[in-house]
Amino acid sequence: MSSCKILLDDIDKKILNAIQMDFPIVHKPFDELGKSLGLKEEEVIRRIKRLQKEGAIRRIGPIISTKRTGGMSTLVAMKVPPERVDEVSGLINDYEEVSHNYLRSSNFNIWFTLSAESEERLNDILKELIEKTGCELRNLPTKRLFKIGVKFNIK
Repeated sequence: MSSCKILLDDIDKKILNAIQMDFPIVHKPFDELGKSLGLKEEEVIRRIKRLQKEGAIRRIGPIISTKRTGGMSTLVAMKVPPERVDEVSGLINDYEEVSHNYLRSSNFNIWFTLSAESEERLNDILKELIEKTGCELRNLPTKRLFKIGVKFNIK
């Protein structure tokens, strides 16, 4: 969760805007994206890999309703000493079950969403994170769900 600024040119911005809501579900999605943006497939792939490496893109994938597929999810708040934020966020991000990991300026300063196939797996991950980090955390399960779509207009 480094605070380095990522430099984006106009093509990067077009790619980021295109993939947020309209990612093509076809055999060769990057070729399709390239055609819509006037780029070759290889250029789209190269740029997306760079944007992932630099941290502008964390992952490209579907958003699956964990609850509807029999799983569970929760919001987690963690109290991490400022000098350990990068280390601990790296440990958190090692779990494929983690998404939406944010640094906040509060006592509990790292917040992330954790989704797992079962309550047992979810609790195992929380226990592992406490053991690996020694940091205090709060499990904040959903009481009532409000889902809104968000698209960032990259300019």
